[in-house]
Amino acid sequence: MSNSRAKPSTRLGVALWIVQGFLALTFVGTGIWKLATPIPKLAAMIPWAGQVSPALLYATAAFDLLGGLGVLLPSVTRILPGLTVLSALGCCALQASAIAFHLSRGEAANTPFNFLLVALSLFVAWGRRARAPIAPRV
Repeated sequence: MSNSRAKPSTRLGVALWIVQGFLALTFVGTGIWKLATPIPKLAAMIPWAGQVSPALLYATAAFDLLGGLGVLLPSVTRILPGLTVLSALGCCALQASAIAFHLSRGEAANTPFNFLLVALSLFVAWGRRARAPIAPRV
């Protein structure tokens, strides 16, 4: 008889840590890149960056940065680890918005990586909420 609250498998725990690290690296890296790169240079690489307001560009950069930090640091430090779940859901919402944005511009070819990030963010949210939560520091 299996118990849904049984100790999670080591494989699941390792997979969650790997995915959390990947998401953190991806989102933090993207946020820093958007903040540190001058808009004309950024627009040469990703055209939409030069076609939206700087405020929108920098807002997405800030959300990227915060989401990336939030998906990993609360779990690593065990300080309010439940924030990892919320951050993963926020990353999912950010990527869903990016998908809608690209589709509205006829840029469906730009969305596969966004879909991957949605799936990985949902995996972390599910895993850290239901299957392998991190215990807070006491």
